[in-house]
Amino acid sequence: MSKSKEGMYLHETTSGIKAKTSRLYDAKLKVTEAYRNSLPDMMDAKHDTVSGVNVPIQQVGVSNFKLPLKYLTQRGETLVLETSITGTVSLEAELKGINMSRIVRSFYEHKDEVMTGERLGRILKAYLKKVETKRARLKLSFSYPILQKSLRSGLEGFQFYKTAFEGMLTADGEYRRFIHLDFVYSSACPCSAELNEHARDKRNAYGVPHSQRSKARIVIEEFPGKKIWIEELQQHCLNALKTETQVMVKREDEQAFAELNGTNLKFVEDAARLLYREFDKDKKIKDFQIACSHLESLHSHDAVSVICKGVKGGFAAEFDDFSALIC
Repeated sequence: MSKSKEGMYLHETTSGIKAKTSRLYDAKLKVTEAYRNSLPDMMDAKHDTVSGVNVPIQQVGVSNFKLPLKYLTQRGETLVLETSITGTVSLEAELKGINMSRIVRSFYEHKDEVMTGERLGRILKAYLKKVETKRARLKLSFSYPILQKSLRSGLEGFQFYKTAFEGMLTADGEYRRFIHLDFVYSSACPCSAELNEHARDKRNAYGVPHSQRSKARIVIEEFPGKKIWIEELQQHCLNALKTETQVMVKREDEQAFAELNGTNLKFVEDAARLLYREFDKDKKIKDFQIACSHLESLHSHDAVSVICKGVKGGFAAEFDDFSALIC
């Protein structure tokens, strides 16, 4: 005797038994204030419903929500750039969680404003009034275009820089502003160049010194009340390293680039110290950290260095995400 099957929970069976649970979406439902107030809110949960250990969380929030935001260039032009936003706050031990959508909604209130370090501070302070938290931070990540002129041909092309504005409100109410910038350059090895000259001089043997695409990741903290432009940071990098990769190139530009690399040979240690000298001269910069990676064409590994300004209580030379510097 065959056993009769019961119906399914979500799907109608082949024998015609209807699903036990309806899955109809009510597109005509009008949400009233009374209905909205009847919805359960996890923020009302007792603290003893906290899973795990009832301890504070230093950062909790949302990451990588996207908006087209406005940025002002040093020349006074307004750019609209796709921006990835990370917003986090601290969470006290007695609280179950935060209303994460409130972070997004709070930012949307400022979506038509031009984004600056000062603006981030105002957004953070406005948000702190709406939530129970002691610390908060925002980070806006975007690709920033700067027009680059070729070395000799006069052509122009846009170089794009991975950039971020970051703002942080500490527990004691201090607001701190940071700018992140990635700078891609060419590094030609001094040792390889010297060995090639030896081969040419002693044996009339032609060789090519090894060089490679390289990246410096800069993080700076601004002094309160001081304004630093992205273009200024890019120029600091260019002044220090000289050999930024090129966008538009003719033969005369390629030849010039080879000469420029020959004039500015550098180990990864040299790159870090050259950048330090340039950034240390800028009195608008309170602190900085610089990480460099040379993606060695000779070796199967990369050469890396990290340097910081050395401010007491400031940045430390603690950077180990070198895989993020692949370019």
